[in-house]
Amino acid sequence: MFTYETADHKEVRRFRIAQFNGRMATVRAGESTVTGFVRSVLEHESSMPPRWTITIIPNGPKEEIKPLRPVSRARPFAEDYF
Repeated sequence: MFTYETADHKEVRRFRIAQFNGRMATVRAGESTVTGFVRSVLEHESSMPPRWTITIIPNGPKEEIKPLRPVSRARPFAEDYF
């Protein structure tokens, strides 16, 4: 899990919408970039200005999809009649 802390209202709203809709969100912190599903958005009530802690479950890199077999190069049967 990746934990990210911010005080930006717009960014928090974006994460809450992503969490509600079940979409992935991307965070850029320094040079690292993390993409994954938002697990929680927690507000620190005692801090001034308000801060939030966002927890993201990162997705692993996608594997390349390898074809099961080579594609046939023969013409389709229907082309012979048109």
